[in-house]
Amino acid sequence: MLEGAIGTRGRGAPTPRVGPRRSQVVAQNASLVVAGTLLVAMLVLYIVLYMGSLRAFPGTFEAASITDHAVPLSLAAVGQSLVILTRGIDLSVGGMMDLSNSLAALKLQGGFATEALWTVIILLVGAAGGLLNGLLVAYGRIQPILVTLGTLSIFQGLALWVLPSPGGHVAGGYTGLFLNPNAPTALIWVVLLALAWVAFRRTRLGVQIFAVGNDEQAARANSVPVARTKVIVYVLAGMLAAGAGIALATTTTGGDATGGDVFTLSSIAAAVIGGVSLFGGRGSAVGAIFGAFVLTLLVDVLFFANIDPLFQPFYQGLFLVVAVGASTLLGRVLVRRR
Repeated sequence: MLEGAIGTRGRGAPTPRVGPRRSQVVAQNASLVVAGTLLVAMLVLYIVLYMGSLRAFPGTFEAASITDHAVPLSLAAVGQSLVILTRGIDLSVGGMMDLSNSLAALKLQGGFATEALWTVIILLVGAAGGLLNGLLVAYGRIQPILVTLGTLSIFQGLALWVLPSPGGHVAGGYTGLFLNPNAPTALIWVVLLALAWVAFRRTRLGVQIFAVGNDEQAARANSVPVARTKVIVYVLAGMLAAGAGIALATTTTGGDATGGDVFTLSSIAAAVIGGVSLFGGRGSAVGAIFGAFVLTLLVDVLFFANIDPLFQPFYQGLFLVVAVGASTLLGRVLVRRR
């Protein structure tokens, strides 16, 4: 009976079952495959429409433009993914980007030392905002959607106080770190972000994040500091949102206290398209980066498809629904086949 239940390998040697950890790895790989496939499909569609419209192949300028615009969303999407992996959500991303974008436009000038100092200060502002979110969620036991919706308004108000009207500028040398119209050098930052996630995923904190998202009670029973883990996650998300605001300022070379508003929903959409489960504990920030590039390409695809700007939100919403549905279904098929 026992031998029949667990199977045999050779003569009397038991064949181990595939454990939950391996099943989780398979699911994560499947989501990356789906996200990567969707990105390639969107890129091919972009190239076809571009060539049909301009009778030329996209060059380095177009590649640089796409990459530069995808960097802020990639940073925001990775931060959002960390929160979603713990079964939370961060609606304050846009507000923090507004605040950091405004500070960057006013302070990132005046020489290397000043710019480096203010970069650190802005990132610490993001960490402080994330700490506020984390403490209220983890120790105040308030629902993440309520906490971050409230702090969204706070951050937006602070951004308007810092920069009442669009303006300011970022030093040319600083923007050169991100922008290069002749080559997509911003891909370096994207690759570094992906590598940082791969390394982070293998750390104790990375494992704890997935443990909390999969089963909070079981994680607590196995001595995982659930509350502390959530706080750290929100702090990291706040810092990444602040970094996204800085990247946005370098892309636009100026500041706008409302420029980050659209990134709240976009960061969630990028994470979900990239295979991050809204139920927590499953997904990869690399997939969220793929999702960020998909959404960035979508804007250009709609433009070259000659879609009336009034109807673009409709097609964007339709694409998101179809993409998320297809990603979920294909992910399940790949997991079952594995």
